[in-house]
Amino acid sequence: MASLSTRIVIRATNRELDIPTGLFINNEFVPSADSPNDLIHLVNPATEETICSVAAGSAKDIDIAVAAARNAFNTTWGKNVTGFERSKLLNKLADLIERDQDILAEVESLNNGKPFKIARDFDIGDSIQCLRYYAGWADKITGQTIEVDNKTKLAFTRHDPIGVCGQIIPWNYPINMWAWKIGPALACGCTIVMKPSELTPLTALMLSKLIAEAGFPPGVVNTIPSLGSVGGAALSAHMDVDKVAFTGSTVTGRKIMEAAAKSNLKKVSLELGGKSPQLVFESADLEQAANWACLGVLYNTGQDCTAGSRLYVQDTIYDKFVSLLVSKAKELVIGDGFDEKSGGGPLVSKTQFDKVWRYIESGRAQGAKVALGGQKRPGKGFFVDPTIFTDINANMDIVRDEIFGPVLAVGRFKTEEEGISLANDTSYGLGAGLHSNDANQCMRVSSALEAGTVWVNQYNLLNNNVPFGGKKQSGIGRELGSYALDEYTSVKAVHWNFGEKLDWPL
Repeated sequence: MASLSTRIVIRATNRELDIPTGLFINNEFVPSADSPNDLIHLVNPATEETICSVAAGSAKDIDIAVAAARNAFNTTWGKNVTGFERSKLLNKLADLIERDQDILAEVESLNNGKPFKIARDFDIGDSIQCLRYYAGWADKITGQTIEVDNKTKLAFTRHDPIGVCGQIIPWNYPINMWAWKIGPALACGCTIVMKPSELTPLTALMLSKLIAEAGFPPGVVNTIPSLGSVGGAALSAHMDVDKVAFTGSTVTGRKIMEAAAKSNLKKVSLELGGKSPQLVFESADLEQAANWACLGVLYNTGQDCTAGSRLYVQDTIYDKFVSLLVSKAKELVIGDGFDEKSGGGPLVSKTQFDKVWRYIESGRAQGAKVALGGQKRPGKGFFVDPTIFTDINANMDIVRDEIFGPVLAVGRFKTEEEGISLANDTSYGLGAGLHSNDANQCMRVSSALEAGTVWVNQYNLLNNNVPFGGKKQSGIGRELGSYALDEYTSVKAVHWNFGEKLDWPL
């Protein structure tokens, strides 16, 4: 049998690590049941070198993991453990992640490419907070007592854990998305089969070790690295999965929803793509608006579902603002994730790199003007520098499509009404932003923007206690906050008769 771990060296820190490479089922790492020779080869996007290979799970492996999750739900988790115990285990898991924060950040940077400091301080720091937030909810999930007839009857509701959950997470925030999914599901008493992205499964496997170390019973969390077309498809269509949660593209979201409907009509939550707008009005603090606009499209090198990739600027300040924006975008260093100067890393893969460059070339071909960037770097690594287009129109691909790279399309508007119309002219509705120092305008525009999240005089910052999700083709359901608990519970109404006698026959 092939080894179920491998040793890697983080060159930047000289750290040697043993990384699990098997499938995590029932708190053990195991080989694939029917395809032990199938492997997923992982690449460092900064160097294009192979990091290591991990087991590629099959549909049969998904079946085994689902059976383990079902058994745990029926015996050691679900309704068989108190909220206090769930809370204690979630807090223990958060403590272990905090203990291993540097190690996890190094592997995240190696596998995903993002800067180590950002992985450590933002992604993992936020994930620890997320788990502790949901640990606080675990013993506070309550229903209602409802008056029916005080003399003879009452009714009450229970919020039961929904059951076995398939969770499919993306490659842009591997640890963060893991915590967003795990936290509310475990707090509610659900069990999980997790499918991390085939591009970035390493930290999910490391976190699985911490699940066992924290003391979660076997089968509560299972992790199956797999191709989306195999593991993701199997989870979505599985007859013994009660709910599937997915973060990723709208195209894949449609397939998941279809498979869920055609199988057992399982509950579905989808956090999908976006083509999010930002509006800059003439009353805005232009210096701050430029900073937030850069953060909106350049954070995580643009690989962000809420990336503010369409920017519309009021015509009276357009030229001044674009000049300021370009100068600020030039200041961001896109480089190796272990270089302290880097504020952004490479794109995650050759596929993503090629896709982003097709859009840059399309922008040129369709008549947009390159105000910054647009030149390929020599050498290894999937690096793309900040690229800003002006002179755009609504029919250009760079304006219509989600790019998922550091590419910004900048347009102009005259009136508030025109700005709102341009912002809402998209099939997506995940995020939107506006910058203005007119309080009345902020209220009007934030109400009119068609998005699940609207930022006013900031952008891209989320909080674990505030719900997040999309409208239109950006998805259904909500993550974060108390709203996420609804995605993992089923409401049961109990009608109790303690006084009415039924006469029969009717």
